[in-house]
Amino acid sequence: MRIFALEGLVKIVRLIEQVLDSGANERLQLGGIVMTMFDARTNLGQQVIADVRKHFGERVYDTVIPRSVRLSEAPSFGKSILEYASSGPAAQAYRALAKEFLKRHSAPATPRELSNTPASENPGT
Repeated sequence: MRIFALEGLVKIVRLIEQVLDSGANERLQLGGIVMTMFDARTNLGQQVIADVRKHFGERVYDTVIPRSVRLSEAPSFGKSILEYASSGPAAQAYRALAKEFLKRHSAPATPRELSNTPASENPGT
């Protein structure tokens, strides 16, 4: 995680504000922020995450993607991290992020979906 990423985040926020102010898309919003390239060995990494969470609150995903040599190697082999190093920390983090994303953005299940019973087999519906 580098300071350039924070500068990029500031630019994205400003761009969203400009679009909203212009009236071009009044429904545009920042759906979430994923912290990537995190190196737990550095104080700077910890501080950046704390600062971003303080400023953006719930918009920051809990899952943090760690810096990983395997993650940087995967594209050169034409593979995703899930294919290249499926049991590594980065792949585990991306799986956790996918689950967190789905939890945040999925519509609540209906009682029928929760029962996994087709309506034709469920008397009284």
